Amino acid sequence: MQIFRSHQTVIIVAIALFLAFAVPLKAQDRIQDYLDVHNRARAQVGVRPLKWHPDVAEYARQYALRMRGDCRLTHSGGRYGENLAGSTVDLSGAAAVTMWVNERSDYDYDSNTCRSGKVCGHYTQVVWRNSEWVGCAKVGCNNGGTFIICSYDPPGNVKGSRPF
Repeated sequence: MQIFRSHQTVIIVAIALFLAFAVPLKAQDRIQDYLDVHNRARAQVGVRPLKWHPDVAEYARQYALRMRGDCRLTHSGGRYGENLAGSTVDLSGAAAVTMWVNERSDYDYDSNTCRSGKVCGHYTQVVWRNSEWVGCAKVGCNNGGTFIICSYDPPGNVKGSRPF
């Protein structure tokens, strides 16, 4: 009987360790997760990688904290470029950036416009050649979902200019 309890304890500890390490890794909310998705998209168009900046990240964090609760997708109007994402489920930071990057199919480089009726400004901000720094933050919403913001310095989407 003692051996059974020990074996059972080992299994419980193994499951607990798996969950402790697997669940946070799955969340994809680490700084490197945000950077990886951004920089894969930037590499595809030949622009240099973004770097994480603590001041830009703090700006994003402070704004996200102000939006926590109802999580309206309202831009801050601050000095940085900005992408926002919101969800009624727990959206990861990497998934939010992927959503923005997926707008590339709606961007026409030749005309430097979005396809009719489509949005592509999130994508163009992600790959904006002059943006050098990024900082992102995520908070929970009252509906159980999330609000995610990435701020960019210098800002992109300058009228009349191409992103890359």
